[in-house]
Amino acid sequence: MAADWWSIEVLNAPGTPAAGWRDAYAPALVESAVTNRALAWEWHGFSWGVVFELRFATEEHWQAWHARPGTRAALDAVPDPVAGLLVHRGRGGASGAYVPRRPRRSPGAEAVELPVQPAMDQAVMT
Repeated sequence: MAADWWSIEVLNAPGTPAAGWRDAYAPALVESAVTNRALAWEWHGFSWGVVFELRFATEEHWQAWHARPGTRAALDAVPDPVAGLLVHRGRGGASGAYVPRRPRRSPGAEAVELPVQPAMDQAVMT
């Protein structure tokens, strides 16, 4: 089985940047990950928060590290533990540069072609 990347995304909270959380917990998280079979790790900073990406050989290795008390304590200490923490399989952060899409016609009524009505001859009344 191929090794998988896992991501921990920590979002800024009002008045509390996620970079402060990274500065406080990065050494312990990296040391713990390395001693628990992490193959690679990377930190990424964004305007909206930080991403900690880890690569483990198996899902069991990831789950064992994720369940460790030190890991759980660090995740419980993120600036916004209710809405500011995303943990998922795969690489995180941004999916590339933003490229706006061209507008398309709306599927509403204005996009439907109207039937052509025959012109009526006007009778002149005298």
